[in-house]
Amino acid sequence: MNLDAVLDIVAAVCLISGALLSLAAGVALVRFPDLLTRMHAAAKPQVLGLLLVLVGCGLRLRTGVDITTLVLVGIFQLATAPVAAHMVGRAGYPHDDIRSDLLLTDELAAHLDRVAEDRPEPTPA
Repeated sequence: MNLDAVLDIVAAVCLISGALLSLAAGVALVRFPDLLTRMHAAAKPQVLGLLLVLVGCGLRLRTGVDITTLVLVGIFQLATAPVAAHMVGRAGYPHDDIRSDLLLTDELAAHLDRVAEDRPEPTPA
């Protein structure tokens, strides 16, 4: 077995496992009960699945321009997915889109109580 055949097998394993992780993330987005669990499913397995697909494509393509493009896509995905998930979670938290009975620690409750106390009462128009 030569090196090309081994790289093709490793690329196939990476592509299939990345596709399965992305599929699992998509199923979890539909099945999970609240915002925080859906946010977790949208960020973690989806990013790992994409990175595995990118590694598989890089092993299969093996040219400098293609690998550079795939590395840039991976870096931008790693930079933006956690920030987007964090912003979605912070935006949905005060709107009761989460199940507080599933939280082990609620670190934002005290912060939101302080913000609510500092806000002036609305005057009727």
